[in-house]
Amino acid sequence: MLHRSMPVACAIASVARPLGRARALSTQPSKPIRFEDIARAARHIRGAVRQTPCYKSYPLSQITGAEVFVKQEQSHFTGSFKERGARYALMQIAKKHAGDPNFKGVIAASAGNHALALSWHGPQLNVPITVVMPTLAPIAKVGRCRLLGSNVVVYGEHILEAYEHSQSEEYSGWQYLNGFDHPDIIAGAGTLGLEIDEQVEDIDFCIVPVGGAGLIAGVSLALSTVRPSCVVLGVEPVRCPSFQAALLAGYPVDTPTRSTLADGLAVPKVGANAFEVARDLVQDTVSVSEQQIALAMLRLVEMEKMVVEGGGAVGLAAILPGGPLHERVQGKRVVLPLCGGNIDTTTLGRVLDRGLAADGRLVKFVATISDRPGGIAALTSVLAEMGASVRDIYHERAWTQTAIDLVRIKCVVETTSKAHGDQVRNALTEKVGVMALDWNALD
Repeated sequence: MLHRSMPVACAIASVARPLGRARALSTQPSKPIRFEDIARAARHIRGAVRQTPCYKSYPLSQITGAEVFVKQEQSHFTGSFKERGARYALMQIAKKHAGDPNFKGVIAASAGNHALALSWHGPQLNVPITVVMPTLAPIAKVGRCRLLGSNVVVYGEHILEAYEHSQSEEYSGWQYLNGFDHPDIIAGAGTLGLEIDEQVEDIDFCIVPVGGAGLIAGVSLALSTVRPSCVVLGVEPVRCPSFQAALLAGYPVDTPTRSTLADGLAVPKVGANAFEVARDLVQDTVSVSEQQIALAMLRLVEMEKMVVEGGGAVGLAAILPGGPLHERVQGKRVVLPLCGGNIDTTTLGRVLDRGLAADGRLVKFVATISDRPGGIAALTSVLAEMGASVRDIYHERAWTQTAIDLVRIKCVVETTSKAHGDQVRNALTEKVGVMALDWNALD
């Protein structure tokens, strides 16, 4: 077994030594990649891809009941772990096609992180990059890819249409590079697992976000080899459980997908190569809701001063109180790869509001009160007395079926906690003479 103190560069030299059952799994000829590929990728990308920090988070440990270590993959230059696989795959492509007059460059369909990683590393390796981005891709990401030197083609309403366009005759001579299923991409992603092994001792769980499954395939192969005692768990958004669907079917299947805060994980069908590697190495996979994702993003902003995108926050969402893994990780040492931090500023504001609502600190209610002078004043005075801050208030007379001397007031207020919100609700009922109170109203 490789020890924590062993440098990643020594991994290639040590692969001939027996490493237990996990090693045997990783070297089966039928698998798309082996541990040696990950060790080789680590050696090739050293110095070109940042080794990201991984440290214990005391506030997150306190609220989860586990000993939580956060791996800051959002701190890469382009904001995600995708740089690992992109750099290694581009190096292999550049080597393979050196001097080939028919090779025009690398093309990929991506709405974000993969496109950014290719756009950053392609020019450094003199590999021309074309990225086909759907119209739903954030404008900021499209602009940044262009700024980094890529040829950006905006085409199609979703990623499938962008991919189909990238396969057209127009791009003959361009090599397509899948962002989660190419063996070199998976091997590059696996270097994250090697770094975790070097940075944290005695890991009980590594909880990995799952989209196309390339990251969890690489990390699970790396950790099962060098740290077989570590259990790798996967987390998906409940609106796109494609890895769990593949496990049930026994092979990758198309999975119904809905819009999710974890948009980087919304891959309807996991990669065949990634699934083949991960299926025997990942012990369990769970799903988290949109509320849980928003709350996890809020916790990271407030407690760690980190902006992490939805896909990067699902691991934390799973171990927060009420999460599907909360009870399982009590008292355990847990590593959370925060795999990306690319989120638009405007979207971040909306997500944080959702997190505050999920945390019971942003409350919307509709109250029916007297329409006589002083009615609204009575309501707002109680809110002030209880320490609730009014964010928004709307006075509605026309669209109501109440008595003519009553009025509906729609309010959004900020509270310090769910318990505080309950106190405000009780005070309104008891002191204002509210005729009807619809707490956390949907309309």
